[in-house]
Amino acid sequence: MKTYFFRMVFATLLGITLHSVQVSAQGGMFATTAGSTRFSASTPLENIEAENKKSQAILNTANNEIAIRMNMRDFVFPNKLMQEHFNENYIESVKYPTATFSGKVDKAPDYTKDGQYDLSATGKFTVHGVTKERTINGKMKIEGGKISITSDFNVALVDHNIEVPSVVFVKIAQVISVKANYVLTPYKK
Repeated sequence: MKTYFFRMVFATLLGITLHSVQVSAQGGMFATTAGSTRFSASTPLENIEAENKKSQAILNTANNEIAIRMNMRDFVFPNKLMQEHFNENYIESVKYPTATFSGKVDKAPDYTKDGQYDLSATGKFTVHGVTKERTINGKMKIEGGKISITSDFNVALVDHNIEVPSVVFVKIAQVISVKANYVLTPYKK
């Protein structure tokens, strides 16, 4: 089941064939299904934060393609009412159940050498059904056969047609701060 999931996610997000995923999965593929994606939409009037600990990521070190996918309903808020409003009123998770990023690492490090590297990846970032070309910066740490990726970036609600009612406009930040932390391990069939 896990093998089928990764093949489908990678093939769907990167638009490549299942055959090429099977071939490259034999060497150079790193993945996780337990990545952490957190966001803050806090303002001086309201503390709004959530975390998704089920973000999925896959990196093909042979061609530097990277794909990230998360279910919007997997974001957990400290306040259940906020979580309900997020899913029903803002992100509309029934209509737009996932957020994705698919692209390429711009200047890949030597994946065979342990170390910490500055990282940027350019690709298509989709939230709330709106896709934008983005370059996301972060750090990559290669150590002990694992690849850790961290990034901090912002998402403007207006860029993804996420509307906030005027009644609560001052309680929700219009630019969301996102922090991602993924530890990828070698993908095994």
